[in-house]
Amino acid sequence: MMGPAHSLSGAAAWLGVGAIATAAGHGMPWPVLVVGALICAGAALAPDLDQKSATISTSFGPLSRTLAVFIDKLSHGVYKATRKPGDPVRRGGHRTLTHTAVWALLLGAGFAAGAMTGGRWAVLAILFVHVTLAIEGLMWRATRGTSASVLVWLLAAASAWILAGVLDMAGNGSDWFVTGTGPEYAWLGLPILLGAMVHNIGDSLTVSGCPILWPLPIGRKRWYPVGTPRIMRFRAGSWVEVKVLMPTFMVLGGVCGVLALNLF
Repeated sequence: MMGPAHSLSGAAAWLGVGAIATAAGHGMPWPVLVVGALICAGAALAPDLDQKSATISTSFGPLSRTLAVFIDKLSHGVYKATRKPGDPVRRGGHRTLTHTAVWALLLGAGFAAGAMTGGRWAVLAILFVHVTLAIEGLMWRATRGTSASVLVWLLAAASAWILAGVLDMAGNGSDWFVTGTGPEYAWLGLPILLGAMVHNIGDSLTVSGCPILWPLPIGRKRWYPVGTPRIMRFRAGSWVEVKVLMPTFMVLGGVCGVLALNLF
């Protein structure tokens, strides 16, 4: 799928988690719901850091482009080292390592550890990165170009500062999920993990499938492209994605948001 659909699906997924949490009696404070949706929308772009032309790879200028080259080479190296006879020969690492459940778990755990141990500045950095990605993903065409990117960075930095301040207020959710029993911001890894997994699931609906289950071997393949039946798959950017899935994500996200806030 393309960036906007990935980001919308990420936001909708976190709002769905909020609705489930409310139904289970462990509701999210509204700042956790809002911040989590933004982070999940941004994290839903993260697996594509293995592709130089992806939204995430161009969102932070030379830094993200350089990182994308490194991730592509790392992914390709892991692919070559672990492939089985049934896996095709590849020239690059796109849709390999970063499109697995293992990578999503590592990403979520790494950011959670950083948030819990790094203090306010680590939380601000996490918010800045993911709010930037959320804006870039949700407003894909409007954020093209250097001048637009600078404005996105400024907006994301201001938003991160304000949101971190709101979360730090008593009862607003810095300790949600582990209230009274653990460090603050342990939950920040959850929307990042969820966003990456939602991306993988979205890609599994497309023609190429997605190797979510690596390194588990399936037949003669270790990088088996998990997906729906061929007849149900579509190409990224097709009318199915734009006219069916994206409106569906919007509606589901809105409904789940209302349920999460217990407005009815």
